[in-house]
Amino acid sequence: QQTIKVKIENQAAVLKKCIGEEIRCMKVWASEVKSGDLENMEARAAAFYWKNLFSIDGFTRDREGIPPNNLLNYGYAILRAVVARGLVSSGLLPTLGIHHHNRYNAYCLADDIMEPYRPYVDELVFNLVKEKGLPEDGLTKEWKAELLKIPVIDVVISEKRSPLMIAVSQTTASLYRCFCGESRKI
Repeated sequence: QQTIKVKIENQAAVLKKCIGEEIRCMKVWASEVKSGDLENMEARAAAFYWKNLFSIDGFTRDREGIPPNNLLNYGYAILRAVVARGLVSSGLLPTLGIHHHNRYNAYCLADDIMEPYRPYVDELVFNLVKEKGLPEDGLTKEWKAELLKIPVIDVVISEKRSPLMIAVSQTTASLYRCFCGESRKI
């Protein structure tokens, strides 16, 4: 519940920064997320988010879709690695997920915990596309170099600014404390 709520709030913040509009429905959906997201607020918010973030003809968020899906995929792979590293350094196994369950996926917990951080990747990709246009030659070394900045993107948690990789470490450490029964809030 906590991760999905924050993901939707972060998506709303990205829309405000990138398209300049306050998106009230996103805030309402975030506030209505229940444990297990039985009413599927995450999917509702995602459909709205992707429809409004990129004004590219024919764009839908799809792993095999048109650019900038390739940039998003690469960015999420970097983010997943950062989160998996943070989980392991906090003494957790990235394999045992909370929501994601798949015996062929060794990173189920990483996939769960990275959700609130995805909008940071989306914003970086949005700004790269705005500045450079869509990648015409695929995912070149230059595009990859730009996306390798993900671990040092500024993130604000509890009114403190830090690089994303440090914020992820704080998140995974707090998750560990939740699992130990020391805290209820990630």
